[in-house]
Amino acid sequence: MAYTRGTSSNIIVGAAAMFVADTTLDPSSLASFGNTVSFKETLSEDADYTNIGYTMNGLELQFQPDFGEVQVDQVLDVAKLYKQGMQVNLATAFAEATLENLLLALAYNDNQLSGNASTSAGKVLNLSAGEIGECPVERGIVAVGPGTGDCEASDTVERVYTAYRALSIENVTVSAKRDEPSMFEVSFRLLPEDTSGSYGKIVDRTWTPAS
Repeated sequence: MAYTRGTSSNIIVGAAAMFVADTTLDPSSLASFGNTVSFKETLSEDADYTNIGYTMNGLELQFQPDFGEVQVDQVLDVAKLYKQGMQVNLATAFAEATLENLLLALAYNDNQLSGNASTSAGKVLNLSAGEIGECPVERGIVAVGPGTGDCEASDTVERVYTAYRALSIENVTVSAKRDEPSMFEVSFRLLPEDTSGSYGKIVDRTWTPAS
């Protein structure tokens, strides 16, 4: 193969649309891809997924392996490394400061949000401290973003990020400031699902619009 400096279409720039599932996911429960439609449209029409809308600072997946060391007398450095742990985190910021998004950021149950904002009683998010032994709320996350840097193909090529089990574990700040938008910075800890031990998957796919 002849030398080339690189492939510009492999440089991917752009934000992803993020959806949160009502429950955890696994390979069999994930919505199916449609051959003639973007996966964003598929998830938008599925009542089990919530589109969180605008985000800020994009989507960041962080993989943190933990390695143990074996030291021997004859070598000043370690002679061997072995993997003894793994941690995966997903971070973003919800730019739409709705109570629905705050509920997701705080990992609350759906029943802690009630009412209607168009009534005098209003929509209410109950800020509960919880109880001892209460199970944390896990949800699945799916994000659909650009899959290529080729402008001609960018409308039909997408990259789908799926996290089967996600749990919000970091501090969440709610603010009302004169010179900054109200948004919720959230960090999700990803956990492997039971059957495959997989955190999720990343899929590059191409769909063809119906003629």
